[in-house]
Amino acid sequence: MPKYTEDDLKIELENKEYEYGFYTDIESDTFPIGLNEDIVRAISLRKEEPQWMTDWRLEAFRAWEQMKEPEWANVHYEKPDFQAISYYSAPKSKAKYESLDEVDPELLETFKKLGISIDEQKMLSGVAMDIVVDSVSVATTFKKTLGEKGIIFMSISEAIREHPELVKNIWEPLFRKKIIFMQL
Repeated sequence: MPKYTEDDLKIELENKEYEYGFYTDIESDTFPIGLNEDIVRAISLRKEEPQWMTDWRLEAFRAWEQMKEPEWANVHYEKPDFQAISYYSAPKSKAKYESLDEVDPELLETFKKLGISIDEQKMLSGVAMDIVVDSVSVATTFKKTLGEKGIIFMSISEAIREHPELVKNIWEPLFRKKIIFMQL
């Protein structure tokens, strides 16, 4: 049997559809494509972030604008067009649901496709998950149980609102070292 080579893999990847991907058609609140200071501010506003976080995001954005993408040896790819991307999208929904019957059926179907239906999560023990759809956390499991053990488990947006000093203490040293992409 012939040896499977890197060239074989390249041909396979060029001609094969990604078999694990899918698209969920749910009503979303999506920002226009492109990235600029207005979009950065709008994201921060939509996430109800404090001014210090908006300022950090803007400073990170300005530093990112000055960066040049590195040229990697023996790695060739089409450079991304960062102005052709929407940087915020979230399922349109109520802030809190009274029951699963109120949740968009397409969103529940997405959870099933991923093998993490809400019903299964309720039955699991010892597994904590933060489920993110597009740009927002839509479900965090076992938050109360972990909290009783002194563990904070939540989306970064919640952490910024509920534990701002903790976030500042962790992120500020990273920010000062110019770890930019994580903060946009």
